[in-house]
This record gives sequence, structure tokens and C-alpha cells, in this order.
Amino acid sequence: VGETMRGSSAFADREGSILTIRFELFGQQFVALNFPSDFKFTEAVSFVVDCKDQAEVDYYWDCLSDGGEPRDCGWVKDRFGVFWQITPTRLIELMSDPNPAIAARAATAMMTMQKIDIAALERAVADG
Repeated sequence: VGETMRGSSAFADREGSILTIRFELFGQQFVALNFPSDFKFTEAVSFVVDCKDQAEVDYYWDCLSDGGEPRDCGWVKDRFGVFWQITPTRLIELMSDPNPAIAARAATAMMTMQKIDIAALERAVADG
């Protein structure tokens, strides 16, 4: 967590309250805005968490889906309504395989999952 900006007397109903806060997540800088609004989160903007193995997938999936909503294809809506894509690097490798049959089998398997299961992806590709 970095700088915070508090409301001045110009914000009568917000004086002293935190208006913005800067933070870093996975090496990326963000600014969170603390103002009332009717804005809603959608899948049009999501955070991608690249995971090196199933243990990382499981960890982030469990943390972010706690109080949230698991979605298809590795997506999770967290308890705040923010969308996340929990993506094992192996999924990207398989879906980018130069052999179109392997890429298609990986994509087809992924579309049947909520949390991505790397072992199931590998089986789907091998069983093709």
C-alpha cells in the first residue's frame, strides 16, 4: 500500500475520509477510488493471475472464490464483484500449441471446467 489521499474541506461529506489509495499488486501499480457511484464491475475488465502449477491455481482460486462466485473457464468473481482469470501457464502453452488438434483439445477441455485442472487438460490432450 502506498500513498493515500484524504478529503479536504472541499469535500464536506467526505472530509478526512480516504478518497484514493495507491497500491501494487503483482508488480502492477493501481489507484483505488473511494467515491460512491453506480458503476458495476463486469467481465470486460478482469485481472489475470498466471499460475505456474496446480498448487498456485488452487490457492488463488480458493482465496478469490471464498465469498465470491466461481465461473466457467477459470474465471472467478470475488466477494467484491471483481473478476479474475486464474490461468495456469500450461493452459496457455497447450492452447497455443502449433498442432491445431492439441490446441483444440485443450480449449475444449478448458470449456468444461470452472477451476482449471492441469492434469485433466493433459489427459484430454493425450487422449485425443
